[in-house]
Amino acid sequence: MAGGADDKGFGPATRLVGAGRRAEWTGTPAEPGAVVNPPVWRASTHLYPDSAALHAGKPNADGHFYYGRRGAPTQWALADALTALEPGAAGTVLYPSGVAALAGALLAVLRPGDTLLMTDNAYEPTRNMGRGLLRDFGIETRWFDPLDPAAFAAAIDPTCKAVLLESPGSLTLEVCDVPALSAIARQHGLAVVLDNTWAGPLAFPALERGADISVMSLTKHFGGHSDVMMGSASAGERFHAKLRRTAQALGQVVSPDDAALVLRGMRTMDLRLKQETASALALAEWLEGRAEVARVLCPMLPGSPGHEIWARDFSGGCGLFSFVFKGKDGPARDAFIDALSLFGIGYSWGGFESLVTPIDPASLRSATAWPLPGMAEADRFGVRLSIGLESLDDLQADLESGLAAWAAT
Repeated sequence: MAGGADDKGFGPATRLVGAGRRAEWTGTPAEPGAVVNPPVWRASTHLYPDSAALHAGKPNADGHFYYGRRGAPTQWALADALTALEPGAAGTVLYPSGVAALAGALLAVLRPGDTLLMTDNAYEPTRNMGRGLLRDFGIETRWFDPLDPAAFAAAIDPTCKAVLLESPGSLTLEVCDVPALSAIARQHGLAVVLDNTWAGPLAFPALERGADISVMSLTKHFGGHSDVMMGSASAGERFHAKLRRTAQALGQVVSPDDAALVLRGMRTMDLRLKQETASALALAEWLEGRAEVARVLCPMLPGSPGHEIWARDFSGGCGLFSFVFKGKDGPARDAFIDALSLFGIGYSWGGFESLVTPIDPASLRSATAWPLPGMAEADRFGVRLSIGLESLDDLQADLESGLAAWAAT
């Protein structure tokens, strides 16, 4: 693996350690593979040895120096690593954020007059894209219930050209049947774009499960330290070419310093994910037994929406889940949040530190309702937790203090 062998027969931790470490990117021609990490190549201008080389041009693919917007070995190493980790991928395009990756993927597969079908539990910026950017380009967006494949099939008409899935959803964490929805989409010629940030390719190989394009916010687990923003889109040959052309037309590029940070975070991701997942499941089970809690929304927990599909299709989880309070109001929820000392109040997730944010899904629904079926109308107020690397006992004690503050309002 020291030479960068990205053999998919190895286990996840081994693949994360070795991916993207090609000998030509970790050394010199005289001493290939001389260092562990790909160096940071900062270069806006790439030079040609003579006029003949300039006129000959270079293939439009990673690994060929051309100009800074097409990257250099640091960016190429990260894209190569992500491609190696995604079974079925022909290549990966990098973007300056997860939202940029989603926009780049959708603009690559949609044209004016087309319709996008979007899961109703999608990330709020993705929903805003459907109502704003895509609409401005003459693309209609319609939302559908991700847990109802029959309703999805019924929503398809000749204008539909793509579907955007997110499984689990980033607020309410429903797990949809990606293979079934993808099969329906393929029957009608729709491109399937999946936001796979929660699980990533090691726990959910998106392309093998039916997606055409797998999008991730590398800001989350891959970066892992809350100090870098980046996104990616991996695809097979047909869609990778479209992604690359669209990204280049939009001038999308990531800095080599940021690429190096994501590469560094990736090496320890397996260890971090295991710890965060174990703590999250333990806390979800504990919260499920609390009188203050109406519903825990955690894909790994039996009874959570889509848990059976998660158990069938996923091989791992992460530290992100939500729960809903039993009654009371927004100020009571604020009291819970403000009483916490180990959970930072902030957006994002997947870093080493624990975070909490309020969730109000009712305003973010078009085809489905909130509260979810089986929940009381009064049980509307929830929070989303991103579990980090702190001690499990300390996190549980902190949450207990928050619940006491909620109960006291």
